Amino acid sequence: MSAYKKVNNKIAKRENNKSGYIFVAPFAIMFLVFILIPVLLAAVLSFTNYNAIEWPSWTGFLNYVTLITNDEIFMQHVLPNTVVYAVAVGIGGYILSFILAWALCNLSHLPRTIFALILYSPSMTVGVSMTVLWKVIFSGDQTGLLNSWLISLGVITDPIIWLTDARYLLPIVVIIGLWSSMGIGFLSMIAGILNADESLYEAAAIDGVKNRFQEMIYITIPQMKPQMLFAAVMAIVGAFQNGMISSLLTGNPSPGYAAQLLVNHIEDYGFLRYEMGYAAAVSVALLLIVQLFSKAANSLLTDKDEF
Repeated sequence: MSAYKKVNNKIAKRENNKSGYIFVAPFAIMFLVFILIPVLLAAVLSFTNYNAIEWPSWTGFLNYVTLITNDEIFMQHVLPNTVVYAVAVGIGGYILSFILAWALCNLSHLPRTIFALILYSPSMTVGVSMTVLWKVIFSGDQTGLLNSWLISLGVITDPIIWLTDARYLLPIVVIIGLWSSMGIGFLSMIAGILNADESLYEAAAIDGVKNRFQEMIYITIPQMKPQMLFAAVMAIVGAFQNGMISSLLTGNPSPGYAAQLLVNHIEDYGFLRYEMGYAAAVSVALLLIVQLFSKAANSLLTDKDEF
């Protein structure tokens, strides 16, 4: 009888495993097709000379050596611009997302929903707003909103051609990046704050916590570390992978490479010069940089006791 039960248990486990595999299969296939295979292909192509027409020829580490030692645009413009943009938009946008999420959670339900939608919408419509709103604001003639405003205040006498002047391009891209940085991470922070245990706030008030700032430091942040980690990873990935702003505003490459980011460099070599092997090497470098910063965020926001 016991042997019969064991056989039935094994059959039941197999059936459960089959059901699990069926449910996991769509996500596993999508991960394989859209993430794992492209990453592996990019890694392989990074060791070749490939122009998208002829068969790739193996070059070894030549693309990586060229990237580090011979690509002056990458070392002098692209890498510094990317670091500045990632720090300003990644870290700055992350802090701004938390502050705004915490402020919104102090409002009642209806105004919180309205303001959250207003802050989140730029991350969905950044392409449309780039061609309509920001180009009108930074138009280089007197009809441009910013030029008109500065002239009326007496700050400048002649209009500034904002989108072709290398001095202003990167700050403009950073400003727009911050404006559109309230994405999924911002919503996860709101969810984390709203789902905090209310009893802890009551206990903290008894223990001597006197204001909302102390509640945020000692109660809110420790409770929402998973959401903050997710938001940090999303902010890092978004900051390093955002090259659309510069392309839509100024084209690719940007004037004087003043706002050229890593993604723009990949697009320049891959889809304008058709040097796919070199573009793949730059994309692998971008992947490693994002992975490095993600690991750093994980180590900062994860308690050692959780392992």
